[in-house]
Amino acid sequence: MVPPLISYVVFHRLGLTVQSLPGILSGNEDFELHIIDSNSSDGTWDYLMSIDDPRIKSVERFEINHGKTFAVNTILSKRKPEQYFFHIDNDVHIETKDWIKRFMAVFEGFPEAGLLGVKPEEGYLPPVVPKKKGAITYLELCDNLSDVERNYVPGCCFGMKPELIQKIGYLCEENYAGDRDLSYRVCNHTEYKAGLLTDVRIRSLQSVDCVQCAYFSRCKLDKVQNTCFTKYQALDKNDDFREKNNWRFAETRRDMESGARPVYCASLSDAKSLEGHIYNQDWALDNFLFYIRNAN
Repeated sequence: MVPPLISYVVFHRLGLTVQSLPGILSGNEDFELHIIDSNSSDGTWDYLMSIDDPRIKSVERFEINHGKTFAVNTILSKRKPEQYFFHIDNDVHIETKDWIKRFMAVFEGFPEAGLLGVKPEEGYLPPVVPKKKGAITYLELCDNLSDVERNYVPGCCFGMKPELIQKIGYLCEENYAGDRDLSYRVCNHTEYKAGLLTDVRIRSLQSVDCVQCAYFSRCKLDKVQNTCFTKYQALDKNDDFREKNNWRFAETRRDMESGARPVYCASLSDAKSLEGHIYNQDWALDNFLFYIRNAN
């Protein structure tokens, strides 16, 4: 089997990357890792250049941040047709060494499972139905038409099987709703199911004290008023974007429910995907421009 492709996108918060990335590389599972730095200015690029592992197939630095969806789709466009695809945010530390094996066991044991994430240790859990085949279990996400704002697989750590990707294409650049849109399309407009693994453990941290950071001695920031986290906080415009543009997600859903548009989403990263598929370029470019103007 072709090793799965892993997408890893970073945007500042170097203190989290120096915890997260070694965790991915510490296991002995086979994969190909592609990394994009979306115009960080906190030393992230220097750190990425210091990492040496044959499973890292590309490390790219965007001079302009276009938002997470643009970066993830850029990496997704590198996938071979038969490859499984995983994405991991840089604030996720995976503690389970054989996590890919556990994802693959569910994908293979449950042919209907197309999109899988990880059950959160605490906080909100969407409506799920436990599924079991022998020793293999997962929590299947219920139909998420009723509450699309909360019933979804978190986008911080998820995987998709190639048969599903062939059907749905890319993350939606037209509404930029990310994991909410992805789970909605899978659960309500394909024959595949989405769900959560219970035997993969992750930690998701939003900050690290500078003195406890593994990169402390090499960090060139002043670590008082200017840290990798203050840089991120000043440029994190995701909530602002959602407040301004969530109507596009609502309109996309209405169009899909009426049959006006299909489940497949194309991407500007893949010219072939645009051929014969609906793509609202005005919406997509406006979404990119929001991040270009506000998050760089």
